[in-house]
Amino acid sequence: MSLKITQTTCDRVREERHLPCAVAREGGPDGPERDRELTTVRKYFGTDGIRGRANGVITPELALKVGQAAGLVFQRGDHRHRVVIGKDTRLSGYMIETAMVAGFTSVGMDVLLLGPMPTPAVAMLTRSMRADIGVMISASHNPFEDNGIKIFGPDGFKLSDEVEREIERLIDADLQVKLAGSQDLGRAKRIESVHARYIEFAKRTLPRNLTLDGLRVVVDCANGAGYRVAPETLWELGAEVIAIGTEPDGFNINRDVGSTAPEALVSKVRELRADIGIALDGDADRVLVVDEKGQRVDGDQLMAVVARSWQEDARLSKNGIVATIMSNLGLERYLGGLGLGMVRTAVGDRYVLEHMREHGYNLGGEQSGHIIMSDYATTGDGLVAALQLLSVVQRQQRPVSEVCHCFDPLPQVLKNVRYATGGEPLRQDSVVTAIEGARQRLGEGGRLVIRPSGTEPVIRVMAEGDDRDLVVRVVDDVVEALRKVAA
Repeated sequence: MSLKITQTTCDRVREERHLPCAVAREGGPDGPERDRELTTVRKYFGTDGIRGRANGVITPELALKVGQAAGLVFQRGDHRHRVVIGKDTRLSGYMIETAMVAGFTSVGMDVLLLGPMPTPAVAMLTRSMRADIGVMISASHNPFEDNGIKIFGPDGFKLSDEVEREIERLIDADLQVKLAGSQDLGRAKRIESVHARYIEFAKRTLPRNLTLDGLRVVVDCANGAGYRVAPETLWELGAEVIAIGTEPDGFNINRDVGSTAPEALVSKVRELRADIGIALDGDADRVLVVDEKGQRVDGDQLMAVVARSWQEDARLSKNGIVATIMSNLGLERYLGGLGLGMVRTAVGDRYVLEHMREHGYNLGGEQSGHIIMSDYATTGDGLVAALQLLSVVQRQQRPVSEVCHCFDPLPQVLKNVRYATGGEPLRQDSVVTAIEGARQRLGEGGRLVIRPSGTEPVIRVMAEGDDRDLVVRVVDDVVEALRKVAA
């Protein structure tokens, strides 16, 4: 299937993102991809909630207002409304959690506090506990200095752009007259049993008779939200578990551990001759795998493994998967050889999920390790994705290096350029000229994707093609042009 992003998707991204970016529009393995510039203005929400420096962007005042605004938006009916709040292990989580409790209770919502829990667990518990809203306080893979607020609706899905716009409007409004009366204020309560509930949910995504007996597993929890539930789930399923990144202190989340810093995991797998290494990120919604040889396995290879397994079991709801413009062309070619298609969306798991829901797919994800399996979860779930891989390994009784080497990826180079907040370096003439020149040099056999991150002031430059030396030169030239104007 040739690569295709619908006009509707492009228009929606253009309207909803606050910075210019290049997004593939059409093309495929036999033709060039064309990028288009997408712009819009968003004051608070990015591609994954609200995120920024704690006590800089994410202040107690903002957290309180978000709680009030979201609480008012989701007060529908006369029943007693409730919100569940989870967080990762950042020091600033205490401050933000307390402020959001004040915000929600001030508009009459009861609050159930979950403590440190993975993002997918919060989404699951929002539905399970019949809450009107779910909130995850996390900045995912960012360093501890940052934090963020992700909001889920009562169905466990992230909010639509329209609902986020309404929350933004209320954040900036005078809400004094909308506050609850003294007799209608909400209450807050800490829930202690939620870890066991999520562990049982994760285990039930596997066949009842399947165990992980005989597998030595190293799991890196990034000193983040999964530091309790991930090792225990694997142990309960029968694996021999060696856990690292399980001693959070408020400052060390994602520091030299986790899916964005897998060197510690690679070293431990080799040292202990483990069968597999599993690395989560700070909020455990993404996963990176290391095979028994210490080689890294990204989200593209994981999607390939699961897609083939589900195809063989007749579990794919559609004849293909959903990925993003960052996924390797090798994945698309591999799936094509299986008779499966691959639809690409803009970068961001919310866009992958949006397309999955709209068109009936049950498997999608990102190269970064956000794997969405909508039969089980309403968002990316690093632990569940890892369990699905482990089930394939156990059934096939083959090494992870063989199971996960589905295709040879095309040379792909990605570099980041940090820029001053508020600047628009992609609009500079010198940068535009460099980008156009890079596209021409890559020709029809390559891809060039340039986009600002939706979560930090960084422009990502990615090129892909059969000639690695050319790909490296093209990326370096664009990066150099950006750095000259990005200060």
